[in-house]
Amino acid sequence: MSERPQSGRSGILNRDRSIEGESPRVGRGVALTAYQLAQVNVARPVAPIGSATMQEFVDNLGPVNAVADTSPGFVWRLQTEHGNATSLHVFGDAHMLINMSVWESVDALREFVQRSVAHRAVLRRRKEWFEPMAEAYMALWWIPSGHVPTIAEAEQRLTHLRMHGPTPLAFTFRATYPPPLHEPGLFARKTSVQRQRQ
Repeated sequence: MSERPQSGRSGILNRDRSIEGESPRVGRGVALTAYQLAQVNVARPVAPIGSATMQEFVDNLGPVNAVADTSPGFVWRLQTEHGNATSLHVFGDAHMLINMSVWESVDALREFVQRSVAHRAVLRRRKEWFEPMAEAYMALWWIPSGHVPTIAEAEQRLTHLRMHGPTPLAFTFRATYPPPLHEPGLFARKTSVQRQRQ
């Protein structure tokens, strides 16, 4: 039986905040806005995910994800019913793993990446567990609040980054872009009204 991505900690995202049935969690100056930050990170392990070589990495997933789930500004992460995404793949590559999540802001994600002891410990051993990649393997982009990014969407954004470098459509920590100024869907509504008047 194939595994399906789950929507997050306790339910689906809603347009007011993030997860249905939960009150907003705002931390460290992070404000609720019309947009949130999506991130994707892909990697090809040096051995099958169920092998002894990768066992320590797998053992670290639970603690790292638990820290992420309770971090200020965290909204959602890609996962199956097993609580992680190790059985999901990207770019049609059965060996390419994907990690995808949504945060309230760039600062919230950066705080987790740089300050989480558990996450930093895993990052330090990336070369031990994953093959080096010549192309970009991480991308950031803005999404309307409440939108759940798909694997196909992540592939498109990462491909765009690889082809064009950082742009408002896909960027990196080193070259970030602010969220769009207009409300999601506002431009489309204005365009529709203008066409009706013509």
